[in-house]
Amino acid sequence: MKKIVAVVLSLMMIVTFAACTNTKAETTESEATLKFVTDSLGRQVEVPAEIDSVGSLGVMRLLTYMDAVDLVKGGTDMDNVQQLTRPYTLVNPNFATLAQIGQGGSGGIVPFDEEIIKLAPDVIFVVSDYTQADELQTKTGIPVVAVANPGLFDGKMNASMDIIGQVLGKEDRAKAVNEFMDAAQKDLNDRTKDIPEASRPTVYNGALNFKGKHGFDGTSGNYGPFVAINANNVVDQTGQKTAFTVDLEQVLAWNPDIIFLNPENMDLVNEQCAQNPDFFSSLKAVQSNKVYTQLAYNNNYTNVEIALADAYYAGTVIYPDKFKDINIEKKTDEIFEFLLGEKLYSKYIAAGQGFGPLTIGK
Repeated sequence: MKKIVAVVLSLMMIVTFAACTNTKAETTESEATLKFVTDSLGRQVEVPAEIDSVGSLGVMRLLTYMDAVDLVKGGTDMDNVQQLTRPYTLVNPNFATLAQIGQGGSGGIVPFDEEIIKLAPDVIFVVSDYTQADELQTKTGIPVVAVANPGLFDGKMNASMDIIGQVLGKEDRAKAVNEFMDAAQKDLNDRTKDIPEASRPTVYNGALNFKGKHGFDGTSGNYGPFVAINANNVVDQTGQKTAFTVDLEQVLAWNPDIIFLNPENMDLVNEQCAQNPDFFSSLKAVQSNKVYTQLAYNNNYTNVEIALADAYYAGTVIYPDKFKDINIEKKTDEIFEFLLGEKLYSKYIAAGQGFGPLTIGK
């Protein structure tokens, strides 16, 4: 009897050990195929450890910076058309034939649930402005990772690159992008931080794009490229932190030393000049031929590469002694090539949107 009991106990121990071993193996296998990532909304998202396909809702530019577009299988309507103001589309002509899994633009992200389910990517990246990430994940059964679209040196870039890097296993590229941007920010600040206030010319930027195109009166406070080079932006006196339309008489009261305009909207500026020539001829920057370009960089969120090039060009104009080593054509292509993989500045020159002086009314 004792022998029978001993045999039974031994068999039970073997079965129990085998069960534990199998459970441990299953757990280890699960841990090896899945991982958790904290996204820009603070959500803990479980994603596959190996990602072979990606859907993008408003994050295609960042995926281009991360050299990850080979994984992208679907995007929004904003990714399908090539535009100079969205240079990530210029280096990815294949986006024209990508599956469209959502709508983007100024109206916000509108996911196409059925198209996403049909495409079945391993993960969906969505811009963090879209706050229904949990709902989209539940509807599609696909992990949804929210990522903030950064402005120029607004503190969001590093975290966004890191999140994408963690999801895609491209931590090295994330580190390289962040180091590149951090070095550029330091370079711009180091060149300009010690310039005395009295030696800083007053500047104004106009003809900006925000919720459509604007003429001379479309401007912005806290303008990223000016902030980066510690420029004396007269618009900051209003306390405004974003783009808005300013009264022309206020610009005349400021009478800035240097004016920057978006060449894309010079037709609107010239129309205003034809209607109100006395205003423009009264501006000392116009009288002294100190009107220059700033390329439009806000289109489907901030095109950081253009904004960074704008900062360097503005620096060469406002503080020529501090930026005398900068060849703006080479610097712009250096920025484009690192972030987008191609030198693109020649396309801007060909379209009449290169950096240089402008003539109002011409």
